[in-house]
Amino acid sequence: QVQLVESGGGLVQAGGSLTLSCAASGRTFSSYAMGWFRQAPGKEREFVAAISRGAGSTGYADSVKGRFTISRDNAKSTVYLQMNSLKPEDTAVYYCAAVNRPPGTWSHRPNEYGYWGQGTQVTVSS
Repeated sequence: QVQLVESGGGLVQAGGSLTLSCAASGRTFSSYAMGWFRQAPGKEREFVAAISRGAGSTGYADSVKGRFTISRDNAKSTVYLQMNSLKPEDTAVYYCAAVNRPPGTWSHRPNEYGYWGQGTQVTVSS
């Protein structure tokens, strides 16, 4: 079992920045690739970013590429999502998730992730 707890969400003006954190406990954090997903009201959950077990490979949705950065600190069992140049359309509940994947790989498919946090709300005002 892996328990995930997100933090860092809030209200920010368009153009601003936020950093989300996701702290993991339970099984060895470094055994899991990690992903960030988001879900806006009335919409399906969508992929935002992911990072491989050793942080050697990352991936981003086109909508956030160049603005968001995913990183992880395996010593602290924490994954981060640095969000810059935020737009109103980034407003959503953001979830972190963990998936057991081979080294150097990650996934953009939410149904592959077996562990999820409770989510943190990000609201971007125009």
